[in-house]
Amino acid sequence: MTTDKRTHTAASSEARRTLLVLGAGLMQRPAIEAARSLDCQVVVVDGNHQALCVPLADQFFPLDLKDKEGIKELALSLQSQGRLHGVFTAGTDFSATVSYVGEACGFSVHSYQAACNASDKILMRRCFQGASVASPAFLEVASGTGADSINQVAAAFPAFGEDCPLVVKPVDNMGGRGCRLVYCRQDLELALEEAKRNSRSGRAIVEEYMAGPEFSIDALVYNGTVTICGFADRHIFFPPYFIEMGHTIPTSLSQANPQGYLDLLATFVRGIKSLGLTCGAAKADIKLTPKGAMVGEIAARLSGGYMSGWTYPYSSDLFLTRQAAAIALGLEPEELLSRRQPVAGLPQDLPFAVHQIPSLRHCAERAWISIPGRVKAVHGLSKEQNLAVPCEGVQDVLVRSQPGDSVSFPRNNVEKCGNIIAVDSTWQGAATKAQAAVKTILLELEPCQRVTDDFFDLPLPQLRQPCQRGQAAHEESFPPAAFILPPLLEQELAQYLSSNKEAFDATRSLLQQLPPCLEPWLDSLVDWNHRSLGETISLAQGILDAQGDSIGSCGGSLSLVRLWQACILGGVQGILYMIASAPRRND
Repeated sequence: MTTDKRTHTAASSEARRTLLVLGAGLMQRPAIEAARSLDCQVVVVDGNHQALCVPLADQFFPLDLKDKEGIKELALSLQSQGRLHGVFTAGTDFSATVSYVGEACGFSVHSYQAACNASDKILMRRCFQGASVASPAFLEVASGTGADSINQVAAAFPAFGEDCPLVVKPVDNMGGRGCRLVYCRQDLELALEEAKRNSRSGRAIVEEYMAGPEFSIDALVYNGTVTICGFADRHIFFPPYFIEMGHTIPTSLSQANPQGYLDLLATFVRGIKSLGLTCGAAKADIKLTPKGAMVGEIAARLSGGYMSGWTYPYSSDLFLTRQAAAIALGLEPEELLSRRQPVAGLPQDLPFAVHQIPSLRHCAERAWISIPGRVKAVHGLSKEQNLAVPCEGVQDVLVRSQPGDSVSFPRNNVEKCGNIIAVDSTWQGAATKAQAAVKTILLELEPCQRVTDDFFDLPLPQLRQPCQRGQAAHEESFPPAAFILPPLLEQELAQYLSSNKEAFDATRSLLQQLPPCLEPWLDSLVDWNHRSLGETISLAQGILDAQGDSIGSCGGSLSLVRLWQACILGGVQGILYMIASAPRRND
């Protein structure tokens, strides 16, 4: 998806349109490339002058995206020179700034009020409530002491507890920052503090928890119509947080539950109307709950997380961001209009005519993650940051963490270490190919790091990962373990390790020192990066063999109890970290 600026020198600067793009990170690369494909010049603003896509801009201005007045002043200045024709963003939470600037310039944008409705979760919920759009009950918590805030929540949600969890979020942020599930008053106080810290306005919102599968939907609103441009299954893990470990597009729901699919679309469209969105992108996080379709959020922008700019184009052959940028420039989105098809079966009273552009193939995005620490080496990638061993169907390898970087187990969606995108003719095929690629990549951590040691201090009785549906997941049980052990196996392993006094023997293979109770589970236990226990041990053994004599010098200083606890808790990273951190004979 790279664009060579040299291919756009034929048209004179006076004859070409100019698009102002907010943000210069990776998520904004499709926006810049979309403008290029429309033969536009690109002016980019970002607070970070070293952001990844700054070199792709024709002109760059180092402006903080929160500075809506400064960006408006720049836009008006460029417009007065005849040098600006639209303003746009994708993958940021500054769609309100886009509308603020666009309204001042008379560009094709959602109204500023509508964009604010779609950016502020309290305004959003009130709009949904006023239009009877199904969404969770909510409460704003803006100020007061911890005790005052908790009393507010308790009064608003009298059933709050283990059987009635709540979700706490910042009112105005994205990417899952400061968002978590709470089951008790102690966790609620911590969650409120964290949400307020992650809110630009210092406010938190508390909502009833919506059970059920979650989906992402992208759409373009244009001339009284809504065109669905991407409907994906989201894969959320690791309560009490909401970490999206990937998405698969198109959703499997349209085949498995056609009526549920239509109900989600209808609820989304009614939500768009309630917010006042009329010209541009709309993106929903939405659930199919036991009560029916319910909206989590609707944003006035295209989705981030590689959906609008990567997986949907691979799936549909439609460069969605180009169509959205055309609307922002006041142009007709020709391909959108020529390819879209009416959606049959929707209620007749919807406020928009609804169309969709079907997918032609399936695309899966999957993330890889790490336990806390500092990266020593990345295995499985070439110097060019591609897979060292190419995997079938893989379109992109998107690396976020490099040697020397600090990493942590993710509490939000910006703390993952990288992403794979793969394509196949079937949903399961795309997922399998993406997961196969993820498990070839390994972050080896620096030894003897306090933050990593702290991760491994979790006692053995708490090794089971608390992500079973309906099970309370409190902060003290986080981060989870790499492998979920069935209760009986956990008991067997605990009994074996409690009586084992052996030390790790560097002259014998890991398999030769494996606790016997784990042998039947080598293929069926799978960690968060899709590796089976057998694959975990094999990968670790290969790296240890390559390191040779430096490993042999730790013989006798590491107990097998500690080694296998680390394996269950941290997978391959745990095995390598424990062996590398063990005292050497010459220490």
